[in-house]
Amino acid sequence: MTQGEPQCPQDIAELRQRVAEFVRGRVMPHEPVLDAGGPEAGAVLARLRKEAKDAGLWALPHPVELGGQGLPLRSYAHIAEAEGASDHGPAALGSASLLDALMLWRHGSARVRETYVPALVAGDLRACYAMTEPDVPGTDPFRTATRAEPADGGAWRISGRKWFTSGGADADLVTVLARTDGSAPHREGLSLLLVPTGSAGFRVVRDLPVLGAAGQAEIALDEVTVDADHLIGERGTALTVAGERLQLGRTLRCLRWLGQAQRAFELMRERALARTGSRGPLGDLQLVQRHIFESLLALRTTRPLVHEAVARVDAGLDAHVEVGLAKVAAARTLQQVADAAIQVHGAAGLGPDTPLPALFRTGRAARILDGPDELHITSVARRVLRS
Repeated sequence: MTQGEPQCPQDIAELRQRVAEFVRGRVMPHEPVLDAGGPEAGAVLARLRKEAKDAGLWALPHPVELGGQGLPLRSYAHIAEAEGASDHGPAALGSASLLDALMLWRHGSARVRETYVPALVAGDLRACYAMTEPDVPGTDPFRTATRAEPADGGAWRISGRKWFTSGGADADLVTVLARTDGSAPHREGLSLLLVPTGSAGFRVVRDLPVLGAAGQAEIALDEVTVDADHLIGERGTALTVAGERLQLGRTLRCLRWLGQAQRAFELMRERALARTGSRGPLGDLQLVQRHIFESLLALRTTRPLVHEAVARVDAGLDAHVEVGLAKVAAARTLQQVADAAIQVHGAAGLGPDTPLPALFRTGRAARILDGPDELHITSVARRVLRS
C-alpha cells in the first residue's frame, strides 16, 4: 500500500500488489511503443489484455452482469492508483471502458445495451466521448454547435465537428453531444447520441498531439445518420447523463494521477540515493531534500481529498465540491512532483531514458483537460458561498 493511503482490506491489498506488479513488469516496459500508437501499439495492447485476462486481473471495476469482476468503487479506488501508474494501465487491464459501459448500460436502449456493452467490457470494441468543439469554450457546453436533426423513420442526422476526443482515431463507437432542440446558448435541448465510427459521413480529421503525445483526435460528422434507439438517455437530458459520467471520470483520473505522481516520487527518491557527485550523494543536499519534502507533502495532502471524493461518489451523494478539490489538487500534485523529479535527475530527466517527460506532460495537460483549474475553482467557491 502507498504510504498515506486509507487502510484497505487485506484481500484488496493483495490484489493491489498483483496489479502493481503487472503494470510495473508488463505494461511499463512497452510504454514507448504504446505512446507512439499505430499497428505495433495495437498488437502490444492486445497481448497485454490477454495476459491480464489470464492473470485474473481483467475488468476489475465492471459490474459482474456486464462481464466484469464487480469490485465496488471504494475497493477499486485502492487499486486504481497502482493501475494508473502507467497511462496505459487502465486500457491493458480493461477498466478504461468503465465510463462508457456504465453510461450505455444505464441510459442506452435495450439494443444498445445488448449489442455494445458486453463487447466493450470484453475489450472487443473501443468507445470514446466527444464533447469539446473547435472555437467553442470547453467549459460552456451550452454553446455546442453540433446539431442532430430528426430524419426518416425516427433516425437522427448529425452534423458538426469535435476535437480533443480521447481515443477518437481508433474508436469503434463515439458518444456525441449535440443540440437537438433550441439554439445556443440555451441550457435546454442538448442530447447524447451513440455513433458507430464506420457510419457514412464520419471521419477523423487529424490527430491532435497533446504536448507532442498522441491519443487525441479531431473528428467530423457530415450528416451522419444513426437509428432512433442510439439516443442515450432521454432527448434533452445530455447534461444530466454527462454530469454523472464526469463525476466518476474525474475521480478515477485523480486516482490515476496520484499513481503517476507516486511513480515520479519514487524515481526522484531513487535518484537522490544513488547519484553521487563531488560533494557526495544528491540526497545530502538541502535543496534536494526540499524537493523530497514538498513532493511528499503534496502527495500526503492530496490523497485524502481524492478518497473523500471517492466515498461521496460511491455513496451517490452530491460530490461537486469534493471532486473539484480533488481534481485541482491531483493535477497540481502530478505536475509538481514530476517537475521536482526532473530537476533532481538533471538532463537525464528531460530525455527518453525515464518516464518523467511523459509524467510531466500528463500533469500539465491535466490542469486543462477534463475542466481547467479555473472552472473547478470558481465552481467550488460559488457552491461554498451559496451554502
